[in-house]
Amino acid sequence: MASTTQTQIRPRALLHASGGPRYAVALIVDAIGTGLLRPFLLLYGVMVLRLSAPEAGIAMTVGIVVGLLCMPAVGRWLDRGARSTVVAASMLVRVLGVVLLLATPEDSAELFTMAALFLGVGNQTWPAAHAALVATVAHGRERDAALAAARALRNAGLGVGALLATVCLAGGTTALRSLAVVTALAYLVAAALTWSVRVHARPASPAAVAVVAEGGGAESAPRMGALLAANVIYAFCLNVPEIALPLVLVTQMHASPMWPAVIFVANTVLVVTLQVPVTVLLSRFPRRSVLVVAGAVLTASYLGFLAAVSFGHDWAALAVAGVSVLCTFGEIIYAGSATALVTALAPAYVLGRVLARFQLSTGFGLAVSPAALTALAPHGPVALWGGLAAGTLLAACAVAA
Repeated sequence: MASTTQTQIRPRALLHASGGPRYAVALIVDAIGTGLLRPFLLLYGVMVLRLSAPEAGIAMTVGIVVGLLCMPAVGRWLDRGARSTVVAASMLVRVLGVVLLLATPEDSAELFTMAALFLGVGNQTWPAAHAALVATVAHGRERDAALAAARALRNAGLGVGALLATVCLAGGTTALRSLAVVTALAYLVAAALTWSVRVHARPASPAAVAVVAEGGGAESAPRMGALLAANVIYAFCLNVPEIALPLVLVTQMHASPMWPAVIFVANTVLVVTLQVPVTVLLSRFPRRSVLVVAGAVLTASYLGFLAAVSFGHDWAALAVAGVSVLCTFGEIIYAGSATALVTALAPAYVLGRVLARFQLSTGFGLAVSPAALTALAPHGPVALWGGLAAGTLLAACAVAA
């Protein structure tokens, strides 16, 4: 299942394994464009279109849900051999979403919902399509490192885009519209670059698929129900720095808003700088074991947050910030092993469908985690952090089993 051969970090080989220079530029441009608008889409609906916060929030949720519902079709498209075409399509769909956003008049919740729908479809489609592309041009532990490098690159682009957008927000509604225009152009450029890469895979013959479907052959598809269910809980960690920690620090501990901002920046910097080295370092171990370790580290961090909030007011925020570093390490280990494990387990003829199901579980976890975290928080630290710790520990046990 998982090789224990350690991969060395060779920048040129890593660039090739990630899809080549043009694809790397496309990833950066796409990530910067996403960072310019995605964190402020709710503000666009409220400030520019004069919608209520609940109206804008419901529209964005609809976009996420519809994006997830499209994943089975995306998986079948990938299994017909498409790779760079699907990635480019995920970017072009978002161009359409931004154009609709710019064309939406004030108080038009329907058009804003349509724009959010297209943006949601593109955002949900991209991870599976990208993973399939990388799995086609790279193999073994080199593929794991390439996936990790793409994640680090994407986080860097998202951070730069969000920083630029934050600086521009002083311009009010005009600035938000300008950011949307730049986002659309960035998506268009990224789609053109990705299309030019022209990566395709040879689909399996119908006869080979029929043989494996009947239980013959060495590449029979593994059962991944427990792994995908566990991934829903694991994905909660991705929203802890953005939702749970600001909620606890600002609204419950009455700490300065500076603390969530510092934690978020530190999280981004650590992911960008350590994602590849940590993934390569852990490549000497089986992927499944590494994913179990990620669950253990995340569980320990949640228990650490539970202990940190018991400190006196002067030290609690600092303690939470310290524990957040451990949580980020858990996130890095999870992100470096989860997709890699799925691509290693999946036979080539169903790679697209397996990655689509994996993205469905990740997207579902990201969609429900804000509601779950905000519902648990009012019941106290034990309910929030104890519940997260128990759920993640159970998920890790499911992966191990």
